[in-house]
Amino acid sequence: MTEAPIRRRPGTPCWVSLMVHSLGTTREFYGALFGWTFVTVPGAQQFGPYVRAVLDGKEVAGIGELAPGRRMPLAWTTYLATDDADATAEAIRGCGGTVGVGPLDAGEEGRLAMASDPAGALFGIWQARAHTGTAVAGPHGTPVWNELVTREAAWVSTFYRSVFGYDLEATDESGEDVVTLRLDGRAVATLHGVGEGLGPIRASHWMTYFAVGDPDATARRVVELGGHVIEPPWETAAGRVATLADPEGAVFSVVRSAPR
Repeated sequence: MTEAPIRRRPGTPCWVSLMVHSLGTTREFYGALFGWTFVTVPGAQQFGPYVRAVLDGKEVAGIGELAPGRRMPLAWTTYLATDDADATAEAIRGCGGTVGVGPLDAGEEGRLAMASDPAGALFGIWQARAHTGTAVAGPHGTPVWNELVTREAAWVSTFYRSVFGYDLEATDESGEDVVTLRLDGRAVATLHGVGEGLGPIRASHWMTYFAVGDPDATARRVVELGGHVIEPPWETAAGRVATLADPEGAVFSVVRSAPR
């Protein structure tokens, strides 16, 4: 089990959260799928019902409930660390992105904003205080990777570099449009350009990958729990992967890391 650092370099993915219509149903689904238990954080309730998913006493993700009657696409949101949410929000605006919410305080937990890049992909920024983000990565049910799926990786990568100072590493393997974001030489996320493969319905989006021991068994379990298989398990350079959706339609991926 790998402990996450208390302070993350700005630009590092540090948390994932999901807003849903039925908090109870969603808790049951992910609890059965990943073995999560849940804790209520009083300071996080100012925006509505909200819980944090816990594995072995370590917080790994957040789930909140939308106000009744509010309709919006449901998706896991990647949060990127910052030391100054206000300054980062200004940088986002100055580089062609949009800040839709905040920056604002989440009690004593931290300061956040919700933004989108020039291609429309939603992400959050998190200035940690009491809550430092995902506390463990590696075991079954923990978020282990974040990937932006967009039309053209090279184009949107300049936005992220300008805002967060990433080093960019373009990958031209099998004709794929992939850019790796690096901080201090360490890969922290990827941007995957899929061109027209993005489709007319689903816009650019950040994808959360959760670690599992057996993606095939996890895909079957998702169906048993009322979810859906979007892309059946397949082999990648990073390991065996499947793309799935929970009962309310929020899409996520699971991955079994390749042996090293």
